[in-house]
Amino acid sequence: MKGGAEMAVPPLFTCPISLDLFRDPVTLCTGLTYDRYHIEKWLAAGNLTCPVTMQKLDDLSIVPNRTLRHLINQWLQSSTQIQQVCVELTDADPLFDSMKQVIESDESTLKNRLQVLEKIEYLFQEDPFSNSCLIRLDFFGLLLELALGNAKNLHIQESLILVEKSLICALKLMPFSEVVGLNILKKVSKFEGFIHLFEQGSSCIKKSLCLIVEAISTRLDNRDLCEKIGKSTKISTAIVHLILQESEEVAAGIRAMSALSNLEANRENLVLEGAVQALISYVSNLEKHEKKLASIAISTIERLLSVETAKRVVINHPFGVESLVKMVFRVSNHEGSESAVNTLLIICCDSRIGREKAIVNGIITQLLLLLQSQCNGRTKTKARMLLKLLRSMWSEDSSHVL
Repeated sequence: MKGGAEMAVPPLFTCPISLDLFRDPVTLCTGLTYDRYHIEKWLAAGNLTCPVTMQKLDDLSIVPNRTLRHLINQWLQSSTQIQQVCVELTDADPLFDSMKQVIESDESTLKNRLQVLEKIEYLFQEDPFSNSCLIRLDFFGLLLELALGNAKNLHIQESLILVEKSLICALKLMPFSEVVGLNILKKVSKFEGFIHLFEQGSSCIKKSLCLIVEAISTRLDNRDLCEKIGKSTKISTAIVHLILQESEEVAAGIRAMSALSNLEANRENLVLEGAVQALISYVSNLEKHEKKLASIAISTIERLLSVETAKRVVINHPFGVESLVKMVFRVSNHEGSESAVNTLLIICCDSRIGREKAIVNGIITQLLLLLQSQCNGRTKTKARMLLKLLRSMWSEDSSHVL
């Protein structure tokens, strides 16, 4: 490593559009942050969607992300110091080079590699400057490749532990590492290993993989890889099963599913593999679950309804419409209420059975309560639209019966 090498910009500090360091970070209503110049240019061109998620923007306002700007300023002030310490550490101590050699060498034993992972875990806790060195030396890519390379050896206890530790360490480095490290998944053999880990891995492994999928799906430069993952029947099925198991890892599964659904090309396969049923199952047991996750599940269902068969799945599911109705006025701080109302608007507009089920399950009362609450104006507007739709179509349905 050369002393004059430039400090790599953490991906967290780069605009998803320009891929350059943020100058003036601002946040959209979708929760994603962009550089002001580039997002204003995007909106001025007539685009009404979030560039990363392609989600329609009901609110075009942008909010300065002062927290991120403060973090960037701190990073800029300390980067020179960190770089110098990192150079001194790597030049003076062969520790990092030796760890890389152990990970990369075909001659290394499982025991040797586990010892390296234990050392890395120690560095995370005890030496933040060493963490910067791990990032600069692309340990993220090395650790990911190590996990994928042992995917077929999970029947060996030491290999299982190796994969779990490799992924956990890689995830700690991922927010600050170059996304090029993920390109390894574009290789057929490595992608097969990724799939195998999803199918045969422990709950810990599957949770880590879901977090990686979520990260991949939130950047424009990973669009092709996101589509490849989303169209994998085996991966979609594995995530669905993770959600249905209602284990501690369910949160990672729901977030991964939500992230994949942001890409329209993925939605048909996700619906086909049972994503809607799994999300309804989760929402129908709202009393047992975190309400924030329930709102993410509902917004994911809303996106998946762009696939025609998803509408039938919701209507035909024993708890489909009922769960959506309950979500209208049962979510903390009304998070998810708007998505629930939007979803019911889509269902009720297209289906008489959907309208009947909504009314039977108390949608009128829920909407009236929502209108009297402190929810935002946009949600109230959608609630009034649904009330008007139900009243007009109920009259039409009744006249047809007569």
